[in-house]
This record gives sequence, structure tokens and C-alpha cells, in this order.
Amino acid sequence: MLKLRRGTVVGLEPLTVEVGDEQRRAWADRGLVGPVEVGDEVIVNTEAVDLGLGSGGFDLVHANLTRGLEGPGAAGAHVIKLNYTSLQHPVEPVELAQHPAAGAPKPPVLVIPLHGHLAPVAWAAAAAGPGIRVGFVQGAGAALPGALSRDVADLRERGLLCGHMTAGAAYGGEHEAISLTGGIDAAARGLGWEAIVAGPGPGILGSATRLGHGGIAALDAAHAALALGLPTLVCPRLSSSDERARHRGLSHHSAALLELLLAPVRVPVPEAELEGWPLLDSEAPEGGSAEAALDDLIEICRGRHDLAVEPIDLDGYAASGLPTETMGRSIEHDPLFFAAPLAAGRALAGAVAG
Repeated sequence: MLKLRRGTVVGLEPLTVEVGDEQRRAWADRGLVGPVEVGDEVIVNTEAVDLGLGSGGFDLVHANLTRGLEGPGAAGAHVIKLNYTSLQHPVEPVELAQHPAAGAPKPPVLVIPLHGHLAPVAWAAAAAGPGIRVGFVQGAGAALPGALSRDVADLRERGLLCGHMTAGAAYGGEHEAISLTGGIDAAARGLGWEAIVAGPGPGILGSATRLGHGGIAALDAAHAALALGLPTLVCPRLSSSDERARHRGLSHHSAALLELLLAPVRVPVPEAELEGWPLLDSEAPEGGSAEAALDDLIEICRGRHDLAVEPIDLDGYAASGLPTETMGRSIEHDPLFFAAPLAAGRALAGAVAG
């Protein structure tokens, strides 16, 4: 059963709900549950926080009993997202729009494994190709609500993203797609996007296994882009200092993805002075090196995928005001994590240019 509890809203910035005698942070998807005000009686799902999971660190408002039961509905709609759940709601699928005939330009698709790559990718693409129209297709693998991402909102406000689509089970973007493949096709042919970034929302599902994680959704995104005949790039997940050995250097997520892909893709690699980027290794006091991480990537790609070495500007990105921290690790502490999407963003801009 869902772990649902009654509560009362006692604060808005941040949203705080009193459940029993405890005040707890919460998040409300106002596009689904409507406005929330202090004093409202709400139903919250407390499961993730009670289990101590990293799913945002807050409860989720399931329903607002005070003012959330008067939704007008959508007359004439015939497509539902989150179908057969208590949160099912109608959408207007982007696939229904009329798209140009075959022969239109084919925008490149960059597949990212983590939402934390989106901001450095968009910044680097804009730096390398000012004015390029880059859009984001959000799929499964992590948070499904499109409204949850602060990064998307910031990038849209800065003009670094020209649009945001939620595909498949993801919902709440400016454009809705029934399927990831249909969404990428519509973005490529009907929205005027010159480049597409496809990846998950914030957070990621995980089980510490090779295939049981949200990052494996990148396999579907890459195959969709390849099947549609679009130039396809994959950003690898790298880290200088992740305390988990499976994600240090070349993440096992990216290694599995690159091994499972059924066709070649382009894999951007950061060109940088790597000697000062030692790899944290709790199991080997002498540690490793960032060069060793890139050697692992080269070995996996050898004979299968096309490596593209790209210059990066870590200092420029660090000064941009965009996110420079991942899971508590700063860009100074984990430069390799940010170097990978910076290289990928530049490669995406290069693919647009020809």
C-alpha cells in the first residue's frame, strides 16, 4: 500500500507540512494537484523519506483536500499519462502535430546518463555555438515530473535550452510525447530544434547492479535516435572522486551502455591536463588517475564507437552560476564529472555545425 498521511501546510518556502507532531519538507506538483497555501489539509506520500532514500529528501503531496478537488478536466482529450494510476491526467501528444516531410535537416542527439550533465552540456554547446537551438527530451530512469527540475527552469530562463519535452512516463514538460521515440522524432522534425539532449530527470534509480539502474534508459534513447537516422552521441559518466568504486573513473553504468549498444555512436572525451586529477580509491592507497579512466573508456570503445576528443573550459563553467556540485562533490573535488558533459556539449555544437 502507498504510505499516505494527512498533514497541514505550515510553510511555503520551502513547502513544509506538519504530519502528526513533525514538520517535514514536501514538494507539490502544482500542475497536477493545484495551488497549495498555508493551512491547507493535504495528503502526502512519506515513503521515500521514511526509508531514508535519496529520492529528493522530501515528501510528495498526493492531493490537496482543501482546494485541490475542483479540477476542471480537459474536454475532448483522448490521451492519458500516468494511465491507470490515481494521478492519470490528459495530455496533448506532440506526435499528433504535423511534421515536415522526410529530407528535413537531421539534428544530432546527445544522450546523457544523468540529469546533472544537462547544465554543463547546454552551457558548453552555447559557448561553442552561440544561438544554437538545443532542446531537452526528458524520459524515464529518474524523476518523472518535468516541473521538478530547477536546472531546466534556469536553462530555459537563460536561453540555453529552447524547449523541454517529457516523453513516455515522464510528464509536465512544455511538450508531451507518448513515447521516447515519438518524442525524439517530433523534436527532430517539428519543433525547430537544431540539437537534442535526451536524458532522465533529477535523481536516478539504482540497485548497485550492472543493469538494474535508471541510467540504462540511455540505451533506449540512443537506440531511438539511431533508428531514426539521427547523428547520435553518448556522454559517458566519469568521476574523479566518487566514493563508490563502481562509479569511480568510468562508471559501470556507462561501461554497460557502451557494451550493449547495437550500433556505433560518437563518444566525446575531454581534452585536459589530467595529471592533477587523481582518482580517489579507498581500496588502493596509491589511487589511480584520470588518464586511467579515459584509458578504460578508450578500450571499451575500441572498434565499436567513435571517440571525439574535445577541449573544455572548466573555469568558465565554474564561473557561470550554473550547478557545480554533484552529490556533495564540488567541481574542484570532482572535475572529471563535469569535464565529460562539457566535452559532450562542445561535440554536440560541432555536430550541428557539420
